[in-house]
Amino acid sequence: MMCSTENGDQQQCYLVLENGAVFPGKAFGARKPVDGEIVFQTGMVGYPESLTDPSYHAQILVLTYPIIGNYGVPGKATDEHGIPYFFESHRIWAAALVVGEHCDHPSHWRKTKTLAQWMAEEQVPGIQGVDTRMLTKMIREKGSMLGKIIYSLPLTDDTAKISDPNLRNLVDEVSIKAPKTYNPKGSPRICAIDCGLKYNQLRCFINRGARVDLVPWNHKLNVNEFDGLFLSNGPGNPEMCLKTIENIRNVMNSGQVKPIFGICLGHQLLSMAIGCSSYKMKYGNRGHNQPCIHYATLRCNMTSQNHGFAINTETLPEGWIELFTNANDKTNEGIAHKSLPYFRYGFLTILFIRARTHACKTQGCCRPLCHFFDTFQFSLKTLNLLTSFAFVVHIAVYVIFFIKINYDKVVHVQG
Repeated sequence: MMCSTENGDQQQCYLVLENGAVFPGKAFGARKPVDGEIVFQTGMVGYPESLTDPSYHAQILVLTYPIIGNYGVPGKATDEHGIPYFFESHRIWAAALVVGEHCDHPSHWRKTKTLAQWMAEEQVPGIQGVDTRMLTKMIREKGSMLGKIIYSLPLTDDTAKISDPNLRNLVDEVSIKAPKTYNPKGSPRICAIDCGLKYNQLRCFINRGARVDLVPWNHKLNVNEFDGLFLSNGPGNPEMCLKTIENIRNVMNSGQVKPIFGICLGHQLLSMAIGCSSYKMKYGNRGHNQPCIHYATLRCNMTSQNHGFAINTETLPEGWIELFTNANDKTNEGIAHKSLPYFRYGFLTILFIRARTHACKTQGCCRPLCHFFDTFQFSLKTLNLLTSFAFVVHIAVYVIFFIKINYDKVVHVQG
C-alpha cells in the first residue's frame, strides 16, 4: 500500500544552522521554536525507538530516509514488568525532528496515531520538506553544529541565539530520580546506573532471569548490594558525569571484584574511571548500520550506535585491551581488562529491527550481538569460583559465540 501525504495548509518554518545556512520547510507536530545540536541518523525504520531514546535528548534529529512516518506510531502496550514493547523510554527526548517527507496516512495494524499527532501530544516540533541528505553531507564535511527551528525570517537578536546543550548535564535531566527494581525475585542482582537507559536493555537482563535495580546517575554504590554493575547509554558529554565516574572508580577500588558492563556512554564513563580521556567527534556515529571490527576474530558486524564522544585509546592504561573499532572512522568501540571482568562497548547491542532471535527471545535484540548480555551474566555466575579463570573462560566463550552464531548480518574483513 502506497503511503499518501498531505501538504495542505501547513505553516512555513525554517531550520537555521549556526554557520548561517537556512533550510526552509513545512511544520508538523508541535509548533514552537527550539534549538539544539543537529545530528543525523541513517536508519530506514525505528523512528519511535529513536525519538524515545534518551541519548537524543536536546538534539535535533535528522532522518535521512526519504519518507518517515509510513507505519505510524504503535500503542503503549506493556509486558508483565510494565515495560512498553515499542518504545525505549516513557517520552520523546529528541528536541525536534527533521525529515524529507512526513507521511500523514500511515498503514500498519499496530498503528494508533500518526507521527505528527504523537509529536504534537509530546510538544515536539518537526519540519519536513528539507533536503536531509544535503544537510547530512554538510554536517559530515563541516562537523557537528548547532541549529534551531524558527517560524519567521529575518533573524532577530533573540532568534539568532543558539544554546549548546553539551554545556548542560543532560544525564541528570534524563536519569531516573529514585531507585526502582524490576523482576525483584530474579537472580543475579544487577545494579544498573541510569544515564539514559533504554527499555530494551532492561528486557535483555530480565529475559535472562536477572533482577535489575535501576538507580540514578549519581547514586552512591554499595558493592554489597549487587552482583554486577551495568552502565547504560545516555546523552551528552561524559565529562559532565564526574560523580558517576567517581562512583565507578570507588567500586573498582573497593577490594571486591564485581563484573562491570558498560554500553555507549557507559563505555566512556568506565573508560574515564580508569584514566582514559574523551573527545568530541567531528559528527558522531549514529545509525543502525555502523560496522565494527572485532579484534579477536577480525570479523565486522553491523551495530546500532548513537554517540558524539569517543575515547582516546592512546590513554588506555596497562592491563586493558581494545575489543572493537569502528570500521568507518577507526574510533574505539569496545575495551576489556585482560584478567578482570570489566568490559564495555561504544555501540548499542539493540537494533531497531523488531524480530525474535534464537539468541535472545525478546523484541529488538540484534543478532549476533545480544550474547554480550549472556557473557556478562556468565562472568557473574562464575566469579565466585576464581575471578581470573572465570574471565578467561568468559572471553573464550565470547569468541566461540562469535564464531558459531548465525552470521547472516556479518561480513568478513580481510586481514
